[in-house]
Amino acid sequence: MAQGYAVFIGLVVIAALLWRSSAILAIVSCYLMWAITFLAQLHPLIAPRKSGIREEHLH
Repeated sequence: MAQGYAVFIGLVVIAALLWRSSAILAIVSCYLMWAITFLAQLHPLIAPRKSGIREEHLH
């Protein structure tokens, strides 16, 4: 005979798996965003250029 509470146990297991997967995905996404931002500041692809420099101040 099937038990009525088996459905609730199944939902709790699925909900726990969903929460755990969501938490891991969020942590990995935040770390990846931090790493990309850090590396972009460490080695920028576009160097800043200052305009309006007078000739006597250039080396």
